Amino acid sequence: MKENLGLLTTESRNEQSMEIDTAEPMEILRIMNEEDQKVALAVKEVLPEIEATVKFVFQSFQKGGRLIYMGAGTSGRLGVLDAVECPPTFSTDPEMVQGLIAGGAGAFLKAVEGAEDSPELGVEDLKQIGLTKDDTVIGIAASGRTPYVIGALKYARSIGAKTVALSCNKDAAISKEADQRIEVIVGPEVLTGSTRLKAGTAHKMVLNMISTSSMILFGKAYENLMVDVHVSNEKLKERAIGIIQKITGVTYETALEALENADLQAKTAIVMIKTGKTKLIAEKLLAETNGNVRKAIEAVEK
Repeated sequence: MKENLGLLTTESRNEQSMEIDTAEPMEILRIMNEEDQKVALAVKEVLPEIEATVKFVFQSFQKGGRLIYMGAGTSGRLGVLDAVECPPTFSTDPEMVQGLIAGGAGAFLKAVEGAEDSPELGVEDLKQIGLTKDDTVIGIAASGRTPYVIGALKYARSIGAKTVALSCNKDAAISKEADQRIEVIVGPEVLTGSTRLKAGTAHKMVLNMISTSSMILFGKAYENLMVDVHVSNEKLKERAIGIIQKITGVTYETALEALENADLQAKTAIVMIKTGKTKLIAEKLLAETNGNVRKAIEAVEK
């Protein structure tokens, strides 16, 4: 018996946009803008569930585990997008946060028809990366019913990994397969069923919150600054120098010198300046505090 998609919130018709095909450009934009304003409020309603997820992810990181996003289509692309931004933002190993999309990497640019309908493919993709019980898997599906995600979550739970289901429908099918559910109810889309709109925006917001919060807890920030920025180009080098200056109050020249002496590691440069210690001691302090700049500085000040 086929599922009635019309019963899903994400497939329902939006009363505010029934005549949108006759609207002028500004009216279309107004309708979309008003609907988009509902997204942040919907995310606010699930903050406790997001908090529980962040705790899962942080615990995985502490054990040397990984954060794995799984999804198809727009959902999969959002997971990949969040994952690939972590190395330049937080100097993480590319393996630490990964995004898997039904149909493989090529599906990011061009849809692979039918890939999302295979639960076995979800299992196979997790086996390919050697999933362990120390990892956290977040399955993403706006509809909450994607077989690829369901298969992946079932397998992940079977080996003891933490699992999270992120959807935009109440009592979603994927929620039944996860340790933690996050159901962001944003309501019907302006274009019926086009979940790259409000649902996609909601999921982007949630993924931002999960990865950023987990990285902050893992010592990737000092105050509200990205102290673990990966200096891979001139723009990021200038950003690192600016961060060092903001934290230490030194001149541009001093910050540049410290950064270069620290092999372009902003964290090490900051600890060197703040404590007056050598690079080797600064590195030792950071190693002893799991890379936490604040704790490394406080260890000397005590």
